[in-house]
Amino acid sequence: MATLELAGIVKSFGATQVLQQIDLALADGEMLVIVGASGCGKSTLLRIVAGLEQPTQGRILLDGKDITTLDPSARDAAMVFQNYALYPHMSVFDNMAYGLRIRGLAREDIRRRVDEAAALLGLDALLTRKPRQLSGGQRQRVAMGRAIVREPKLFLFDEPLSNLDAKLRVQMRAEIRRLQRRLGVTSLYVTHDQTEAMTLGDRLLVLHQGRPAQLATPMEVFERPADTYVASFIGAPAMNFLPGDLTAGGAAVRLSTGVEFPLPGTRPAGPDGQPVTVGIRPEHIVLTEVPSAAASDRPGALHLHVELIEPLGSESVVHGRLDHSDPQDLVVRLPGRAPPSERLAIRLLAEHLHLFDRATGQRLADT
Repeated sequence: MATLELAGIVKSFGATQVLQQIDLALADGEMLVIVGASGCGKSTLLRIVAGLEQPTQGRILLDGKDITTLDPSARDAAMVFQNYALYPHMSVFDNMAYGLRIRGLAREDIRRRVDEAAALLGLDALLTRKPRQLSGGQRQRVAMGRAIVREPKLFLFDEPLSNLDAKLRVQMRAEIRRLQRRLGVTSLYVTHDQTEAMTLGDRLLVLHQGRPAQLATPMEVFERPADTYVASFIGAPAMNFLPGDLTAGGAAVRLSTGVEFPLPGTRPAGPDGQPVTVGIRPEHIVLTEVPSAAASDRPGALHLHVELIEPLGSESVVHGRLDHSDPQDLVVRLPGRAPPSERLAIRLLAEHLHLFDRATGQRLADT
């Protein structure tokens, strides 16, 4: 298969710089997912790798060979697009075979490759149909089959599931991951969907305004986000953020509500009194007891004024505001049904707190 290296990639459109110093190295057979909000530059980066755009600066190396200036057809990369890009007048077989015919492959070799890909994707019975006779999921399989028959060194996926309904997205997500692992082809996958990113990638590159915010495994990004942007983007519902200050010589943190939490670790998180942003995921907030005067004396006790409950069957998402002179929004994810109450006593699990510098948004060391 192949390795892929991006060295110092910069891309500008006129005076607007959309990518800033992107450095990446993909191992043979690795699947890296590029994730970020719309407009962060992720599709532009994929198009640069494909050869559909030229970088303003930087180099692209595929298996050690510089392909920066090569024509897309000479890059040994296959791309799966968001809109399938199938020829409507051609059958499934002809759509999958078209690129091979252009390259001048023998008819027997074309038949063999298409039949193998069709068997792999469950398209055997659909080879004579036209795209209009297929479902969205079947069309996406044909688009993937067209990429597979080329036997490329590199797969490029540009939000291939965004046009599918929710149930089909889940099914196709699993199929793409199984297929990529089975074929062992080095892959770049672009998405704005953080669930896709978490479930598909060996590693994630989180882009923010054209800059790499974090490059790590999915669980490392989830458990130790590099900054408040990554923390808010990865995870659903998003992480809660509350203002606080370091106390006890940096060994504890006090929220603006007055509740104080000791911090794990042997070294202080920072100087005493440093302003911080405290992050806590909705699933790391638990109920304590029915609100009462006694509950306010318990360590870590907070009161939530409930504004909205979203019942999701196995869990409930509660939206509310902390009862305080400076009310703050908070989202809590609870197992099962949420109590039908306008006011809940809750507790933040101190071992799951994330601390970020309030000025820069960067994660504090040793937290």
